[in-house]
Amino acid sequence: MRHARGLIISGGPHSVYDHSSPVIERPVLAAGIPLLGICYGQQLISQLLGGSVRQGDKGEFGLAILDLLPAAASSQLLAGVSDHRQIWMSHRDVVTALPNGFVILATTSTCDTAAIEDGARRLYGVQFHPEVVHTTQGTRILENFVFNICGCVKDWNPGQRVALVEEQIRRCVGDRNVFFFVSGGVDSTVAFTLCLRALGPSRVRGVYVDTGLMREGETEFVERTFARLGAAAGFVDNAVDIARCESEFLTALDGVRDPELKRHVIGEQFVRIQERIIETRGLLDGHWILGQGTIYPDTIESGGTSGTSSKAATIKTHHNRVPGIQKLMEAGQIVEPLADFYKDEVRAIGHQLDLPAELLHRHPFPGPGLAIRCLCSDVDAPVTRIPEGWLIPVRSVGVQGDSRSYSPVLAIEAFPSASSRLQDEATELVNRTAVVNRVIARVSVREPLDRQRVFASSITHGRIALLRRADAIVRDLCQSSGFDAQVWQFPVILIPLGAGESRDSIVLRPIRSVDGMTADSVAMPDELLREISARLMSVPDIAGVYYDLTHKPPGTIEWE
Repeated sequence: MRHARGLIISGGPHSVYDHSSPVIERPVLAAGIPLLGICYGQQLISQLLGGSVRQGDKGEFGLAILDLLPAAASSQLLAGVSDHRQIWMSHRDVVTALPNGFVILATTSTCDTAAIEDGARRLYGVQFHPEVVHTTQGTRILENFVFNICGCVKDWNPGQRVALVEEQIRRCVGDRNVFFFVSGGVDSTVAFTLCLRALGPSRVRGVYVDTGLMREGETEFVERTFARLGAAAGFVDNAVDIARCESEFLTALDGVRDPELKRHVIGEQFVRIQERIIETRGLLDGHWILGQGTIYPDTIESGGTSGTSSKAATIKTHHNRVPGIQKLMEAGQIVEPLADFYKDEVRAIGHQLDLPAELLHRHPFPGPGLAIRCLCSDVDAPVTRIPEGWLIPVRSVGVQGDSRSYSPVLAIEAFPSASSRLQDEATELVNRTAVVNRVIARVSVREPLDRQRVFASSITHGRIALLRRADAIVRDLCQSSGFDAQVWQFPVILIPLGAGESRDSIVLRPIRSVDGMTADSVAMPDELLREISARLMSVPDIAGVYYDLTHKPPGTIEWE
């Protein structure tokens, strides 16, 4: 502690008034070290010093506007921060009484303690999240704390990242070789390339597993990409081979409907196939370890790595953090060159490696593929009318207060356009409707919502084929119109909602983000939306088209 320049207490899913919640030792608050509490961190500092924290009348998730009070003018923390600027919230609890010595620096329309400080003791708190890109002046706030208040200096050169990562790879791998199961996405391709540079082509090999859960044309894209990479790296034969395993994955997923179980099944199936491929290729002689393109958000959302003392909540378990992978990690048989980086940083590294823009600027695609965009249901159930709209009984994952929440979806009827006004309305609806974490709007349906229901369903070859076709339609129109360049990612979701013989509907989910930790729903041009909807509704098995209006938080980017 005596060598620390400052401390930051992060957000978290707990309530400080619960006995099982994580705490810090009280002497830390009196150590004279600058301390910044973010979200839960602000609430914890307030509670420990005699303030009061309780659950608010409603939550505050997503966009808010920061209103500065007169005290902010003399605050080092908010120096240079402009009034009425966008911030990003994710909380339901609020500080209702300040500890002695604290003043309020800023508020929002629903939070009277958006930023607080005790300047004499160098204790600071913000209820919002300055670390995410959707807080427009968040970097300035963090720089004020780290450099101006704590006295730290900038001694890290981002240009040295590649050399440092390559050295870490060599230390981790030692005299062993690395075997990758690549996806063709940005993360695994950058990680594969880093290992090629660090170890040389004779020590790195890869396999692409075609799970049958991929997008249209994906396997062909991967073959072309790695053929070019292999030729540039000096491979005599193919750098990456293709393993076609569709029947194995669909068989393993037969009857699996629970979203978390689905991710575990896919992850464990990957491990089994990996073990078989490794064994048949003679890679069990102790000279090979597994390489993965895991990035930092994967670890965060999976609740931290196994064996840590972290109290982080599991938002969703990523396929590269299932038990089989955790065992390999504990045995020292995995190298993850990008595990400390966010998506935007991975792309920056890819640019330093001179990887093609066609690859680096691809929309992210989840490792489990279309399986987690193909929602399932255990029961047949009707939609329910509530004052805010229609309650759709499918399980969609959200993140509220940094914690996972699987909840029903709220559908609203009228949707003349994808205007930003509706995104604002969706934020308000989620904040005041505790039972939902996501709002969708009707674009086009074959039957009115009051005649529709959710059908018992699982993953089948037919449903995956329907989703693949819908995804291809959306991608084709977005690419030809240029809209795909305006968004960071565009998941197309299949939900078991319909009537009669048409039992599945499509949800459009275009979002804008930088690192995937936060995101905002993007309004699509009306003409493009009408064209996409018409093309989708021309497919007889599609019962309806909806538009996801939800920011992250409270809804995650993917639906599972």
